[in-house]
Amino acid sequence: MKISIIIPAYNEEKRIGKTLEEYCKFFYSLKKQKTLDFEILIVINNTKDKTEDVVKKYSKKYKEIRYLNFKQGGKGFAIIEGFKDALKRDNDLIGFVDADMSTSPKSYYDLIKNIGNYDGTIASRGLTDSVVKTSLKRKINNKGFNFLVRSILFLPYKDTQCGAKIFRRNSIKSVLNELGITQWAFDIDLLYRLRKKGFKIKEIPTVWDDKCGSSVSMLKTPIQMFFGVIRLRIINSPFKRFIMLYDKIPESMKIHHNLID
Repeated sequence: MKISIIIPAYNEEKRIGKTLEEYCKFFYSLKKQKTLDFEILIVINNTKDKTEDVVKKYSKKYKEIRYLNFKQGGKGFAIIEGFKDALKRDNDLIGFVDADMSTSPKSYYDLIKNIGNYDGTIASRGLTDSVVKTSLKRKINNKGFNFLVRSILFLPYKDTQCGAKIFRRNSIKSVLNELGITQWAFDIDLLYRLRKKGFKIKEIPTVWDDKCGSSVSMLKTPIQMFFGVIRLRIINSPFKRFIMLYDKIPESMKIHHNLID
C-alpha cells in the first residue's frame, strides 16, 4: 500500500523543514519495514518567502519528496492540485496535513491504521479521547463553527477543520471535478460531497498541538469560513441560480468578494 501525503505550503519557510524531516524519518522507517510506501507532495502556493528553497533542499535529501509551485494561492486550490498530481501515480491512499506539524507523524499514521473498510479517516479534536493543546479562544471558535456546520449542512462530524485527513483513491477521484476552490471551507466542501455520494468517513481521536507562527487571521478567517459554508449550502439548494448570477458579476462590482472565496 502506498500513500501520497499532500502538504499545502504558504509562506512556511520557518516551519516546513522540521515537518519534512520528521515526516520523512517516520514514514521511511515504515517503508524499510515494508509496512507502507509513501510520497510527500508539497504544494507551494502564492508564497512570498523562501519556502521553495527549503523544500528543494529536503527533496535532495529524501527522494520521496515531490513538490509543485503555483502563483495562485489558497488551501483549497493547493489541495485540489495536489489531488490531481497524486492521482497520476499508483497511490492507494491520498491525504493531506498542515505544514506546521500540529499533527505529528505518529498521529497521522493513526489515520492510516484505522481506515479499515472505510473510504476515509479524519483526525478529530472533538472526540473525548483526543488530546488538544490550544488556546481557549480557538477552542470556542472551533466548537462554534462546528455547531454552524452541523446545523446548516447536517454533517455528523464533530470536527471538520482539523488539518489531517486521508481518503482512498477512488473516493477522491469520484468528487475531484465537483470541488470548488473555497479557501477555508474546502474541508467541508470535500466531506459534504463525499457523504452525498455515500462514501463512509470515520473520525479518529487525535493529538493536536497548536503551533505558533501561523499566517491564519483569527479575525478574518472565521468570517471567510462562515461565508464559505453559506455558499456551499446555497449551491446545493434550489437557490443555486443566485450564486451563478453572482459569479457573473464583474469583480469590481462585487461586495465582500474576498470574504466569500
